[in-house]
Amino acid sequence: MTYTIQACSSIHEIGQANWDACANPRLANPESLIAFDPFVSFAFLSALEDSGSATAETGWAAQHLSLVSDSGAVHGVVPMYLKSHSQGEYVFDYSWADAFERAGGRYYPKLQVAVPFSPVTGRRLLTVDSPQSDELEQYLISGMMQLAEKLGLSSVHVTFAAKQQWQRLGDAGFLQRTHNQFHWENDGYTCFEDFLQQLSAKKRKNIRRERRDALANGVEIEWLQGAAIEEQHWDAFYRFYVDTGSRKWGSPYLSRDFFSRISASMSDNILLIMCRREGRYIGGAINFIGSECLFGRNWGCLEDHRFLHFEACYYQAIEYAISHGLSRVEAGAQGQHKLARGYLPTHTYSSHWLANQSFSEAVGHFLTEENRYIDEEIDFLQEHSPYRQSQP
Repeated sequence: MTYTIQACSSIHEIGQANWDACANPRLANPESLIAFDPFVSFAFLSALEDSGSATAETGWAAQHLSLVSDSGAVHGVVPMYLKSHSQGEYVFDYSWADAFERAGGRYYPKLQVAVPFSPVTGRRLLTVDSPQSDELEQYLISGMMQLAEKLGLSSVHVTFAAKQQWQRLGDAGFLQRTHNQFHWENDGYTCFEDFLQQLSAKKRKNIRRERRDALANGVEIEWLQGAAIEEQHWDAFYRFYVDTGSRKWGSPYLSRDFFSRISASMSDNILLIMCRREGRYIGGAINFIGSECLFGRNWGCLEDHRFLHFEACYYQAIEYAISHGLSRVEAGAQGQHKLARGYLPTHTYSSHWLANQSFSEAVGHFLTEENRYIDEEIDFLQEHSPYRQSQP
């Protein structure tokens, strides 16, 4: 069988059935061992495009790859973008861009294989569930590099990749980079109290106090999912999101229309944790639900209530994961404060192909040192685990 690589300027050129057959085979075959990932679904990525959140105008011009056999069947896809900047990626290469351009090079545009605005680990080389998946991934990797060379681009970046694919990219000549996030692991807990019993006495006491104080001013918590999420809830949540985004980034990445679109197409995979006081919503957190993981994404609050952020984003997420049998919670990028709340440090992975050999060698030396620092940091943090044993 022969294959052709095609670059598409919209996910709609590939189509929902073809995309999801590669991105989430479990949708068609519940027996598939590939976990459902909401972030690489057609519903999520098309909402980013169609809402104007991830488009050429915002610096995210789609260049999605599709791997097509001679029969016309799509066997693999890659969520890839032609980027004119490095915003919204959560893996920082600003210093690389500055160094390359000071030396006379042109760093942008670059190719970015990622889920826009989402520091969540998952497959990036998306293939049909097949015994030939390893071979198909190799075709996709070759296609990424060939497209960069054809367009005369400086680089290809694959961020928050699953570890196995990160290793495969390394074998193909990509530079390997590691990072640190904090994830909560479900050790078969039956309830939140069961989880607390695995912590040191001091940590248990602190968490109980934080949960009590978070709701001390009459704040109530609601879980909303599926048809229970209405436009009024998105209106309220978007106010919280814009308030946080304007303080962090200057302007929010996601448009209001994006939330309506995902609500219409994938609301069963969304958990809104909303905070209400005196009859009105004052804050909330959005989470996405995979087959194995709850992914915490955005949070915002219009009032100042001590520990409410921890309650809505961390403790409520743990409660939901336990009650729904999910194996872990990923609560987003950064945040050593998560350690004291039961979230342990873990590696995340990115891969980078740089066309200029001298530049690639220089960055490679930098990454050798940076990766060693990340390993040491994770080891240090593990030594300060809040659990009575080193792992839950």
